[in-house]
Amino acid sequence: MAVTSFMVPLGTLAPDFDLPSVDGRRVSLADLESTPATLVIFLSNHCPYVRRIEQGIGALAADHSDRMATVAICSNDVVNYPDDGAAHLARQAERAGFEFPYLIDESQDVARAYNAACTPDFFLYDADRRLAYRGEFDDARPSNQVPVTGSSLRRAIDAVLTGRPVPGPQNPSLGCGIKWKPGTD
Repeated sequence: MAVTSFMVPLGTLAPDFDLPSVDGRRVSLADLESTPATLVIFLSNHCPYVRRIEQGIGALAADHSDRMATVAICSNDVVNYPDDGAAHLARQAERAGFEFPYLIDESQDVARAYNAACTPDFFLYDADRRLAYRGEFDDARPSNQVPVTGSSLRRAIDAVLTGRPVPGPQNPSLGCGIKWKPGTD
């Protein structure tokens, strides 16, 4: 069943995190390069909504790597969804061209702190790490043939990088619900 992202209030500060990455190192919010924009993405390997746009995510992050720090986080319960385990996420990162850290939120505390609801779920922060955009990547979905462009997120990034407010509307992301551990949903 598809789930939409929660529309976290704009201006919210980015919650801190310190998580292991699929390559074995630890990454915290403070470790991310100080840039005019920071993109935090909640992803998974098994979700068809993510799979439909994952190469577009890799391309978008690469296009903005000189002025935007990007990090992906998987918070899914890997006991019941083993395709979201570290080895599978590492293969996904390679397949999709992710050149940014891909982190594992085993406790699911970071997903709760960000109020993440689905995969994919995008949170774009300005230079002060205040939320400037939360919403969809673009209109591409597993059920349509709309080209994957990242148009919604690209428009938001361009605004943040030029110091302008992100234009509306900000449409929620749509995807697979985060797979919460039993008893914690």
